[in-house]
Amino acid sequence: MRKLCLASALALAAGGAVAQDVVRLGTEGGYPPYNFINDQGEVDGFEIELGNELCVRAQLTCEWVTNEWDSIIPNLASGNYDTILAGMSITPERDEVIDFTQDYIPPTPSSYIGLSADIDVTAATVAAQSTTLQASFVAESGATLLEFATQDETIAAVRSGEADAAFGDTDYLAPIVEASGGELTFIGEPVPLGGGIGMGVRESDQELKQTFDDAITAMKQDGSLNALLAKWFGEGAPSY
Repeated sequence: MRKLCLASALALAAGGAVAQDVVRLGTEGGYPPYNFINDQGEVDGFEIELGNELCVRAQLTCEWVTNEWDSIIPNLASGNYDTILAGMSITPERDEVIDFTQDYIPPTPSSYIGLSADIDVTAATVAAQSTTLQASFVAESGATLLEFATQDETIAAVRSGEADAAFGDTDYLAPIVEASGGELTFIGEPVPLGGGIGMGVRESDQELKQTFDDAITAMKQDGSLNALLAKWFGEGAPSY
């Protein structure tokens, strides 16, 4: 999904947390259906249900911590939590800073949306969430990039006329387009980006990484991960 290049976190990532009684799972809490805050004020979504199940299988006591997207890797590196489950694409740039489990969502496409399907997105002003794969792609496309702290703000920029289009994960945008009643529409074909989504861990926490890898493997083998993907992303969701 999203890309964060934080060379400044390299030094921090060299250190890691020692073994502890509670494993803290870091998420954004603002990216449905991956992760969000529900009406009861609790973290919810695909990654929350997944993380809880992984902790049960690994016999770990876990708690959730929310963190803004822009600082989610530095705060993992500095020990504010022990893993990241936040729709984070596995990329070479990130892999220089932190480590990843195997993917728990296969590579998925990104899409442009706007008020008209006839927009030339290569010559338009395009909104994207900052420090993401999508923002990097737009910056290299010839379009004028407008970066925002949240994906919601990119949609608002399109509706207000500040941006001609927004670019983001298709899974995130599809329900917004559907709920808009025809106001918003997809532009062009989906764009394949990223190498799947995985759980981020500190480089020093190889035992914890292996523990979660084993649990993810078990969920792939018994079909429960595919069932969870279908529940949150629809029957046509990519699967294993």
